[in-house]
Parts: sequence; structure tokens; C-alpha cells
Amino acid sequence: MYRNIEIIFLACLFSLVSCDKPKNDKTTHFDNSSVKTKKDSGIPVLNVGTFHMGETSDANSTEYDEADEKNKKDILELCQKLSKFNPTIILVETVPERNEILQDFYEKYKRNPDINTPYSDSEVQLVAFEIGRLAGTEKIYGIDHKLSYNYDLSDVASKNNATKYFELRDSLMRIVNSLKTDGNLSQTILDYNTEEMYNFLITINADLLCYANSPENFEGADEAAKYYQRNLRMYANINRLPIDSTDRVFILSGASHAAFFNDFLKRSPIYNLQSLNEYLGK
Repeated sequence: MYRNIEIIFLACLFSLVSCDKPKNDKTTHFDNSSVKTKKDSGIPVLNVGTFHMGETSDANSTEYDEADEKNKKDILELCQKLSKFNPTIILVETVPERNEILQDFYEKYKRNPDINTPYSDSEVQLVAFEIGRLAGTEKIYGIDHKLSYNYDLSDVASKNNATKYFELRDSLMRIVNSLKTDGNLSQTILDYNTEEMYNFLITINADLLCYANSPENFEGADEAAKYYQRNLRMYANINRLPIDSTDRVFILSGASHAAFFNDFLKRSPIYNLQSLNEYLGK
């Protein structure tokens, strides 16, 4: 008897719900127009990925002679072009704990561009400091977050016969070995900041590791997650800074970090990601 009452109750409930819904009612979808901003709104950000010009602890580095006369001219030309963005804030790949030291050396560089600093042979001084000097930028901050991870899981892959790991790794390394920095620097930086290059850099630095796992564990996925975590924390460092709607933000970092920032910034309703091609493509 109780079972019959339950069935009758559910039938009545279903009929009430059905009656309340118009016959021609269409499935509604989430309207995200309220969380999107117009293309010309948001804090302008120019996100530039580069190869490291000095010593680096990164897994994949590129040889570059910053003392070469041709390279010096290329760097100056690059800085002149990018300074037209007129940033009010510059962000670089140094740790926030050294921001006071970074700002101090930046102020000294603006007064004397020939000064030697701990950043003299890196893109921090060669590019970021010079862009700031040319544009009259007052503030510079470091946004890096150090988080080590194992970017070579050949042993795990070998033990678990992960042939896809080696196939993909070898294919990616052929691309790495073909990268050149001896051409025009502005064009090289443009090439480092395409969607295709961003996808490549995320794959070789992180996603590749997901092909090396044992049946019982997720060794590769867990290592890849550390690199994602590092970049998320770097993005969090950006969001901790006193940036407001009147600012124009220039970010200079290793290209793999720029690849992650590109994804984060495009999705954010706070920032308005600018086209690098507008400054270097002319």
C-alpha cells in the first residue's frame, strides 16, 4: 500500500513540474555576457616571452651573445619598439623577495645605463630596464616563484615501456634544436610569442611528462602539475601587486611562463591582453 502511495505521489509531482514548464520552452544556457568585458576595457597588458639572455637554471636554454655588436643594436631596436607601449609598471622574472633591490638597481640604471648590476647580462637589464628608461616607467616588480620539478622522466618511462613519451620527446627536441636566435631579434621574439609556440612550450615543459607514469602511480602527471603550479603562483604574484585601471603593465618572462600567462590573461575580465604584433610587426 505504501509503495502505491509513493508511486502516485511521484507521478503527481512530475505532472506538476511538467505543467509549470511551457511546451515551447527551450533549454537555457549560461549567459556569460555579464562576466566578459569589452575588448577596449580592462587593464592593458603586454605579455612578452623571451629566451634567457644570461645564465639560467631553466631546463631548456638558448645560447646568446649579448656583447655582440649586432645583438646590441637588435636589443636597442627591440626596446625602442616595445617602449611605445608606454608601461607604467614592468614585471620581470625575479623573486618578489628582492623587489626593493630590483627597484634600487633599476633607479641607478635609469641615471646611468652603463652601470654594472647583478642583472647586467640578463634580459632584466638588457630589455626590461631599458624599456622602462625609454618609457619613463617608475615601478618594476619581480613575480617569479621558484618551485623545482623533475623535467626528465626517462627512467620512469623506460621502466614502464612508455614509448609515447620518447616518441613525443624526440619530436619536440628536434624543434628545440632548430630554434635560432641569430636572426633579427624583434622577429625572433615575435616567433616566440605565437599560439603555436606557446602550445609547444607548455607541452615540452609540462604536458610531455604526463606520458611517463607507472600503472600504480602518476609520477609524470604529478611533476607536470608542479610546473603548472609554479606558473599559477607567478600569476598570483601579479594579482597581489598594486595595479589599478590607470596602469599599463608590461610583463617580460621566459617564453614558457608567457605561454601560461597568455591563457590566464585572456580569460581574465580584469586584464586586456594587447597584441605584440602591433609593436613588433611593423
